[in-house]
Amino acid sequence: MANTQNSSERYRKGLATRRAVLGNAHVDRALANETPFDQPFQELITETAWGNVWSRETWSKRERSIVTIALLAALGQHEEVAMHVRATQNTGASREDVCEALLHVAIYAGVPAANHAFKIVKAAYAEMDAAGKTAGEEAE
Repeated sequence: MANTQNSSERYRKGLATRRAVLGNAHVDRALANETPFDQPFQELITETAWGNVWSRETWSKRERSIVTIALLAALGQHEEVAMHVRATQNTGASREDVCEALLHVAIYAGVPAANHAFKIVKAAYAEMDAAGKTAGEEAE
């Protein structure tokens, strides 16, 4: 149930940014799985997270990607960490960038959080390597 009724400028900008970061395949799946129950949530994250925060020009997508991975790792949001690691193919954040972010997580959020995040990130990179994904290819 893709939302075709929301035509606000912020939603359109957010959808474009969301696609640029996460890839068309990921966003298409999310929208195809949308129901009346979660439609307000999909609209919220598209307009707010993607249309407002991720679309700002103060930081690059690479910088936002690094910060997002660190925050998600610190919060223990492992599925989101993996998703955003796959998105680095589109944001330009390097493996070295992600490693540095996780080192910060270890110091400022705790070694256990970083330790588990390293495990999640290594698995995501192994999947990407097995699929032959490199920087600039669309994340899924």
